Amino acid sequence: MAPQPLDQIYGLSGKTALVTGGGSGIGKAIAQCLAASGAKVIIAGRRADVLEATAAEIGPVCATALLDITDIGAIAAFEAALTEAHGPIDILINNAGNTLKKPFEESSIADFDAVFDVHVRGALELSRYVIRRNLAAARPGSICFISSMTAYIGQPMVHGYTIAKTAINGVVRGLSAEFAARGIRVNGVAPGWIDTELYRKATQGDLPRQQKILGRIPMQALGQPEDIGWACAFLSSPAAKYINGQVLLVDGGGATGF
Repeated sequence: MAPQPLDQIYGLSGKTALVTGGGSGIGKAIAQCLAASGAKVIIAGRRADVLEATAAEIGPVCATALLDITDIGAIAAFEAALTEAHGPIDILINNAGNTLKKPFEESSIADFDAVFDVHVRGALELSRYVIRRNLAAARPGSICFISSMTAYIGQPMVHGYTIAKTAINGVVRGLSAEFAARGIRVNGVAPGWIDTELYRKATQGDLPRQQKILGRIPMQALGQPEDIGWACAFLSSPAAKYINGQVLLVDGGGATGF
């Protein structure tokens, strides 16, 4: 078979993508990269002003939708209204996330739930409704969960985040095995240390921590948000049609390097 043109094999023209937590940080970069690849993009989150500013920056191919991913009971109605307004979702990027930094002995199960509800429970529920609609229409789809390098290495005082991201890797394995034969691929991307506002706030004024992080990365540099965005665009594209059940580490070698 003759190779397809690059804009077809790597492009997302005619596809509709939903990015949760798409208004800022890594989610914003994912939305930008999907849009640049030709997709119509819907960014969802809780802050209307942030979403609208990002949509204006991306352009007319980007729409917004308000979503509290922890409100499990509202997700069915959210997905139904979104589909009515924009058509079925071809690409779902489960990016919404949060974290809590606290010593384990001082934390509670409520602290754990506050993180787990966003990364795992909410993402699973949204995925369920997107999958159901695609299966009913025999429509192929791609779902990508954002994991983390923290699922592969230990980091102190973020146990809820670590457990949730490790669970995401299991979600990818389980769902990919269940739905691949019916046309829905499920993969993940695990970012390493990415130069975002969140990273800068976490390390500001802490030179030893900054040095420790860079010393762990063989490439001796932080990743950029678009590094995660392009990874998601690739996994969502026809070029990745035989990639399923994988979690792609995008970390400069940080999880395996010395």
